[in-house]
Amino acid sequence: MSIEIECVKGDIADQKDIMAVVNAANAQLKSGGGVAGAIHKGAGSELEKACRSMAPIETGEAVITYAYDLPNEYIIHCLGPIYGVDKPSDELLKRCYENALKLADDHDVDSIAFPAISIGEFRFPMEKATEIAIKTVKGLLPQLKNIEKIRFVVYSDEVLRVYNSYLKEI
Repeated sequence: MSIEIECVKGDIADQKDIMAVVNAANAQLKSGGGVAGAIHKGAGSELEKACRSMAPIETGEAVITYAYDLPNEYIIHCLGPIYGVDKPSDELLKRCYENALKLADDHDVDSIAFPAISIGEFRFPMEKATEIAIKTVKGLLPQLKNIEKIRFVVYSDEVLRVYNSYLKEI
């Protein structure tokens, strides 16, 4: 089976053709800034209610909920590492992508969209985070049984350029 991998600039909460979107969540799975704020705003108040019983989550962990008012079926919530605080940061970021993909595949998800986890508020260096994301996804491709499309949704031209340079290698 061939898996399509792409990167686009856009809003993670507006991926109408994707079955599951990934939330760069906080430990309490509450609304916040950036990705978590956009996902919670788009999904509506039912999402916060659903998340209460799952929180808190550990760094690198992933949990799944329905997407409620978003145009997707599921939201996979991952807690990325705060660079320089949560250690080993590289391994914890890798676990985010691994756990999200495995959870998606276990729920028969055929398409998944990731934000740039831990870049931004969590201060992970963009090049390093991108390399970890792409290498981790590439390494898991042979194990995936249901996923046909993996999309990275980024917020700036600079991040898009970096992701596309790493994607060319696969």
